[in-house]
Amino acid sequence: MSRLRTALERYIGMRQGLGYKYDGPAKRLSEFVAFTEARGAETITADLAMEWVTSMGRQPSWSIRLADVRCFAQHLTHFDPLTEVPPSDAVAPARRTKPYIYSEVEIHALLAAALSLPPANALRRWTYHCLFGLIAVAGLRHSEALSLLRADVDLDQGVLTIREPRFGKSRLVPLHATKIAVLSGYAARRDAHLGTPRSPYFFVAEQGGRLLHQYVHRVFWRLSRQIGLRQEGNRDGPRIHDLRHRFAVQTLINWHRAGEDVERELPVLSTFLGHTNVRDTYWYLSAVPELMNHAVRRLDKRWEARS
Repeated sequence: MSRLRTALERYIGMRQGLGYKYDGPAKRLSEFVAFTEARGAETITADLAMEWVTSMGRQPSWSIRLADVRCFAQHLTHFDPLTEVPPSDAVAPARRTKPYIYSEVEIHALLAAALSLPPANALRRWTYHCLFGLIAVAGLRHSEALSLLRADVDLDQGVLTIREPRFGKSRLVPLHATKIAVLSGYAARRDAHLGTPRSPYFFVAEQGGRLLHQYVHRVFWRLSRQIGLRQEGNRDGPRIHDLRHRFAVQTLINWHRAGEDVERELPVLSTFLGHTNVRDTYWYLSAVPELMNHAVRRLDKRWEARS
């Protein structure tokens, strides 16, 4: 075993001992150490690190690979003074997709279009109507909504349990009374349609099996073309995930309009959305013009109060 491999195992053990799951970075760093071993290197250099970072496509992005190597190299500098830490600006950071913020009219049109799915007596139209509606009003990731089990949806208490195996934890999402009524209606239709449950999932396909991501996206593309959100044959345009963005942005806008201290409330929204770091929630403040305008006006008021 090489010296770098031994150091990596100690480093991963330290990070995991601090409570980090660290699976993704551990896998990427193991690939990096294999890369250095193949070149007979026993010390990290900036040139070697950048050769590895840029040796593959941008999935995972170069910036993520660079951050992994930098953290490992910074750790090693305490034990090996010859270790070089590549500069943080060596590659351009990955750009996040600009969110599409649905209007209230567009969401209502999408949900109405779902109810028009043929045939009229099918379960699927109610499945997609309730699925897209839940994502929009609860800010769920669509993967979280599809993974909901029957046992995760407590309609008596009005609470969803969102299980996050990636981070080894779960979170509770409360539901408004109107949404509880809609989900209760769906559950009754589902059980009447299927009789004996075929799967443990809350949202199911027409024959009772699990909803598959690819089919959900196909239905969404069809409905979004139907209501004019994208052109025929064009998959570019608003995404299902943008329903979650819309929930986050609308929450922040409502807080601004109500005069709430948004910075103080941001960790609450971050927890509700299941973000692992509050900076992921701060991103919305700069990604949406109306939120940026609210923030600028609030900053102006602070300066006026101090002058």
